[in-house]
Amino acid sequence: MLLCFAVSKCAVSPTGDRLYITSYHQHKLLTLARDGTLLATYTDPALREPYGLHVTPAGQVLVCGDWPATVLQVGWEGKSKLANLATWRDGVWRPRSVCYSSTTSSIIVGQRGQWWDNILVFRVE
Repeated sequence: MLLCFAVSKCAVSPTGDRLYITSYHQHKLLTLARDGTLLATYTDPALREPYGLHVTPAGQVLVCGDWPATVLQVGWEGKSKLANLATWRDGVWRPRSVCYSSTTSSIIVGQRGQWWDNILVFRVE
């Protein structure tokens, strides 16, 4: 059973047939069918406390995790990691949101800190 307080962020696939949900306290990315059927559960030590989530127009799933600070690309089926896009070594710290801009070919990461809030922009090719 998925409880309301377990949902951090959600995003819908471009075709509308999948719903992706991050669960911060359960350390999971869930993939649901349109009717609510659980299709996949993704967990990874590199994605503890997942928070921000974005699905690009091409269907690429981007998710950011608080600890360790990371931004990942997960397969559209929600079962496997495709790439580590950025980590604390790239300046990521307490990421809260992630978005891909096709206009600028950039991944934009919003962060929250105790003494600062900022945005990182990573160009992708």
